Amino acid sequence: MSQPPRILVVDDEKQIHRFLGPALGAAGYAPLRAETAQEALRTAATAAPALLLLDLGLPDMDGQALIPRLRAFCPAPILVVSARGQETEKVAALDAGAEDYVEKPFSLAELLARIRVALRRAEAAGAAPAPAAARIEIGPLAIDLERRLARLGEDPPLHLTPREWELLVALARARGRVMTQRQLLDAVWGPAHAEDAQYLRVYVGHLRQKLGAAAGLLRTEPGVGYRLEEG
Repeated sequence: MSQPPRILVVDDEKQIHRFLGPALGAAGYAPLRAETAQEALRTAATAAPALLLLDLGLPDMDGQALIPRLRAFCPAPILVVSARGQETEKVAALDAGAEDYVEKPFSLAELLARIRVALRRAEAAGAAPAPAAARIEIGPLAIDLERRLARLGEDPPLHLTPREWELLVALARARGRVMTQRQLLDAVWGPAHAEDAQYLRVYVGHLRQKLGAAAGLLRTEPGVGYRLEEG
């Protein structure tokens, strides 16, 4: 049985999550939750949502600035759901990469219809991500996303810190493709660390050590970033 499409709701209003979570579930989707831009970047990188519902008024970053950062590595359509109704706000969001713009307060029926339209368009364009796999295998490396375990062949699971795990999953989701340093820092540590390239290099070094003989899977693209692929 295929997994339901994951929809990431990015909003700092708890009542929005209490309302949309059950409503999306009843409509056949798997809701994911983020209340800050940092959580949104991390979840978008590790959970492969099929679509994002994004409020612009986030506590740690304006949603207008978050859209291009998400778009840099996440192909899922972004529907802005915001109380900002000015035409300039709508134009800016759409120009930044949003698929659609819905004003608060909104009709649930209309929102669900717009979600269906956005998912159909993404599927037709070949941009809709496949249902998130529970397991990723890259050479001898097997990553069990549900159990949060990574192992090499039949060896015991790797002992990874939470940040090392998130870094590994972000790279595995983009297997074969380069993720820039900024994309990884945004996705794993959040916007406050977007320029801390040395911070990222330290964690990549730790991850390579723990991969041991399979460290060659994690490749450096000098001056750009990193990618994870079979050697």
